[in-house]
Amino acid sequence: MSNSSCKEWIDDFLASDPPRSKSLVMTIFGDAIVPHGGAIWLGSLIELLAPFGVNDRLLRTSVFRLAQEGWLGAQRDGRRSAYAIMPAAQLRFARAYRRIYAPLQTHWDGSWTLVIGAGGSVAAAERGALRKELLWEGYSVIAPGVFGHPSGDAEVLQEILLRNGVQGKLYVCRATELPGMAQRPLREMVEEGWDLSDVVQGYRQFIARFEPLLELLKAGGIDGGQAFVIRSLLIHAYRRVQLHDPQLPVELMPEPWPGSAAYELARALYRLLHAVAEEHIMATLRREDAAAPAVEASFRQRFGGLD
Repeated sequence: MSNSSCKEWIDDFLASDPPRSKSLVMTIFGDAIVPHGGAIWLGSLIELLAPFGVNDRLLRTSVFRLAQEGWLGAQRDGRRSAYAIMPAAQLRFARAYRRIYAPLQTHWDGSWTLVIGAGGSVAAAERGALRKELLWEGYSVIAPGVFGHPSGDAEVLQEILLRNGVQGKLYVCRATELPGMAQRPLREMVEEGWDLSDVVQGYRQFIARFEPLLELLKAGGIDGGQAFVIRSLLIHAYRRVQLHDPQLPVELMPEPWPGSAAYELARALYRLLHAVAEEHIMATLRREDAAAPAVEASFRQRFGGLD
């Protein structure tokens, strides 16, 4: 059974803020395809994207560009094509979606991770690519040639350095305050390193847009197609804000931090949507591939547990 109020919400969202097709494909791959093995026939992907207003031609262009950029790989079976996450991109997908679904529990130990470039040790092209990835990971340029983060993940940083071919070319260290020194507190570097006003506004807009759905969904009557579309738009919108969130430790966030309320809202909505949406995803995949795998067990760990 279809929920007319949810249909109106979907129609209004797509009319007022239609997602870009290439970015939406990335969202749907990460949220819906990766948990089913990471591969999908093009016909099934066309069917999943149709309710968003993404036509066949636009979708083919999007997956072609994602393949060119190394995110997706194409396979052919006669006249049919399938697309799958490339092995080299799987770590980046896992890292990105861990940010979305993981609870906000990062605490500060009083130190900063610093990445320091010395003179001409890094070529211009390498420096530009590294800067882009570090900023995406939440680092800030705290001084010329110096990137810093108060809760930098060493494993993720190592992966970034290796992927960009700059391992051994930079200084990486952890800085703490010297006891007894007359100094500014290290926590004040947050105010200088990040302007969080756009992130705050983004989270507030997300809450205002999606909060009305709670009562609509609790009323029931939503079908699988609607649940899939809303779940995809939810993660797409939440991801778009999170891409600009430096993921600072909770002790260094301004109070009240709207990111916490946005996470709880996304969690509540996802719990209401995931099961019905999965039925739709599974039915769509198996119309073209009877052997399409069921959702992996780790899927139920999203947002701190879906059961």
